[in-house]
This record gives sequence, C-alpha cells and structure tokens, in this order.
Amino acid sequence: MYKRFNQLSFVIGLFFFIVSLILFANALFNNARAGINIYTAVIFFIFGLLMIFIKNKNSTE
Repeated sequence: MYKRFNQLSFVIGLFFFIVSLILFANALFNNARAGINIYTAVIFFIFGLLMIFIKNKNSTE
C-alpha cells in the first residue's frame, strides 16, 4: 500500500477524490445555487477514480 503513495497518479487521484467529496457535501448542505458544484464534483470524482486506478508500467503489484 505504501508503494502506491509514491506513485504520482495515485496521489493526484486521491486529492481529486477528496475534493469531489467536499464539493458533494457542500452541494448537499448548501441549497443556494449548487449546480456548478455538483457538475464539478462529478468531473473531479471521475478524474480522481481514473487516476487512482491507472496502472504504472513499472508497477509490480
């Protein structure tokens, strides 16, 4: 598991995944015009998951 933290794609994916969760929470608890937050959260969520599950050529896991 610690080898994954050395992969830049995993760290970037984790960052975007966490930011998307924050945006989702903000959209749920703040009802005033949260449309752009939901769209951005969906894009960040998809990008984060893609970056987390990208396999590195040199990875032996």
